[in-house]
Amino acid sequence: ILTGLFGIPESQVYFFVFACMLFVAIYAALSGLWGVVITDAFQFVIAMTGCIILAILVVNSPDVGGISEMQEKLPEFAFNFFPAISDVESIGGAFALTAASFLAYVGIIWWASWYPGAEPGGGGYVAQRMMSAKDEKHSLFATLFFQIAHYAIRPWPWIIVALCTLILYPELSGEEKGIGFVYAIRDYLPAGLKGLLVAAFFAAYMSTIATQLNWGASYIINDYYRRFLNKNKDEKHYVKSSRIATILLMIISVVVTLFITRISGAWEFIIECGAGVGLVLILRWFWWRINAWSEIFAMITPFIIYPIISNLGIEFPDTLLVLVPSTTIVWLLVTFLTPPTDEKVLFSFYKKIHPGGFLWRRISSKLPGIKSDGNFLRMFINWLFGVLLVYSILFGTGKLIFGYYIEFFICLFMGLVSVYIIYRNLSSIGWKSLVE
Repeated sequence: ILTGLFGIPESQVYFFVFACMLFVAIYAALSGLWGVVITDAFQFVIAMTGCIILAILVVNSPDVGGISEMQEKLPEFAFNFFPAISDVESIGGAFALTAASFLAYVGIIWWASWYPGAEPGGGGYVAQRMMSAKDEKHSLFATLFFQIAHYAIRPWPWIIVALCTLILYPELSGEEKGIGFVYAIRDYLPAGLKGLLVAAFFAAYMSTIATQLNWGASYIINDYYRRFLNKNKDEKHYVKSSRIATILLMIISVVVTLFITRISGAWEFIIECGAGVGLVLILRWFWWRINAWSEIFAMITPFIIYPIISNLGIEFPDTLLVLVPSTTIVWLLVTFLTPPTDEKVLFSFYKKIHPGGFLWRRISSKLPGIKSDGNFLRMFINWLFGVLLVYSILFGTGKLIFGYYIEFFICLFMGLVSVYIIYRNLSSIGWKSLVE
């Protein structure tokens, strides 16, 4: 953004990035989770407002001519839900995938790979926010709102601008398409709004950094330092330690940033290094036999296999077709070859969490006084309709924008049905029983 808008050399951009990270680290360390949550909400509003204004101005510019003109100027496949299945990565500037890559995205990543904010088995900063909510009801609906805002509402200003840039900057290569968004800001916004968009992007960047720093520091202090290294100190000591951990994480982040040349390359690497971890993170809640060694080897195995398949020329996302089954086989073997978790620990966990299902029967049979969780069918139905709700809003918004009103009302109806079923199921279970 700084290079595309202001012509700042890339070698100097790092100084701006580091200064921003330092500022974020300071306020995240001083304010803690409460401060991060408040600034996240404020920064989200700024970022969304700026992106919506950009989308409106660019799509209505004379060079694009509005939504209807944009639809006429772009090929029909640019508006398809499914990407083009092809051996090339881009067709007419639009994203394309091979059949194997499409399978990896649709059928594997969402459950098999660990990724910050989208951990298949729960955890991370989403769990942190849920556990800091007022009660179970607030945490459930806040998380549902996050999924809708994050996956269904936030992308549309980006999508509209991205489609416009295919018309405005057709000369950009596939690797340069991302900079088209920055060029749209440069060429179609007046000075004041241009400053707002720059602030919006800085807000989004700072929000992400603050969340990761606070989350990472909580891991280091609560799950490692407080548990194993220094157990009996007062809260002031741990607060001070968390602030130090936040600054140290910021320094590490600065060092790592120097070696990252592409943002997409960074998240591809994260997904690949977490490939296969997702299944063990899910099953640990449903199967008593999974132990710490299962998770440790699930996390280590991708780092061992990834360099091998990378040298063989296999590229992302096709790497997942090798990493996921390999990692799964390894952690399953380790699970059966290592002793189970101590029974006292399992009893304590079961009494606190009371997981249900036949895979916990060996433990539940020894604790007849503890009622295990049920309602798995309703939970599955809620999950299914939660996914349907997000997609209904995502595609319903698109249908409304592009003038397909019949499809919009169909999506709206599906979304309302999903809301009704989810709320009815949760209400029938009872909020009190959910909390207990």
